[in-house]
Amino acid sequence: MLDAAKTTGIRKVFLFRYLDLQGSVWPLGFLMKYCSMLRNRMLADPSFLFKVGTEIVIDSCCATFAEVQKRGKDFWAEFELYAADLLVGVVVDIALVGMLAPYARIGQPSMSSGLLGRIQHACGSLPSSVFEAERPGSKFSLKQRIATYFYKGVLYGSVGFGCGLIGQGIANMIMNAKRSIKKSEEDIPVPPLLQSAALWGVFLAVSSNTRYQIINGLESLVEASPLAKQIPPVAMAFTIGVRFANNIYGGMQFVDWAKLSGVQ
Repeated sequence: MLDAAKTTGIRKVFLFRYLDLQGSVWPLGFLMKYCSMLRNRMLADPSFLFKVGTEIVIDSCCATFAEVQKRGKDFWAEFELYAADLLVGVVVDIALVGMLAPYARIGQPSMSSGLLGRIQHACGSLPSSVFEAERPGSKFSLKQRIATYFYKGVLYGSVGFGCGLIGQGIANMIMNAKRSIKKSEEDIPVPPLLQSAALWGVFLAVSSNTRYQIINGLESLVEASPLAKQIPPVAMAFTIGVRFANNIYGGMQFVDWAKLSGVQ
């Protein structure tokens, strides 16, 4: 932060927010000092942690409701699948919000030389989401916004595939352990690991990427409105409402995708 102030400068609003947040109670104050990923997102959007927490709570509740509705009488027989989906969902929620959240660009990032450096520069110049609002020092063209959609889709897909491998792998181990102790006629086939992970990757890259890009744009519009600036709880209530509706739809859609693909 000090080096950035000496070279490129720091926006006044970022500096004041940093001074306020680094003095917060543990662990937020500690993380603001030593975790740049959280710090830069909190400086650009003070409601970042609220959005992450809202996403996790709503998604966990909505995922449970959607799984019960879609799986019906097979819910307990397929409980391992539900547990795996929920476990992966929490990790994915953090990634979904974090990767699209605006962040403060402080100082000059270190770049590699050659082709890798040019790729890093191109990716670093993209907005964090398609509808990220412009601010001093951060201007984005239409081409950059379009490129962001596909770039974030690749990132989402990678996270989904990785989390799918871990979550489904845990579920498969639990299912195999139960079958080794006691077999039942109600036991369902153990889902294929790689296909399940691929399902998560495609779902996040296409469905989640599109839905959360739209949500970020809507939240930015509401937060910039005169009403929300005068009454901040309006923006918080909107965040809860829009993410609640999105999670109900997304949770039910995932189960449909899983059943249609034959994975679950």
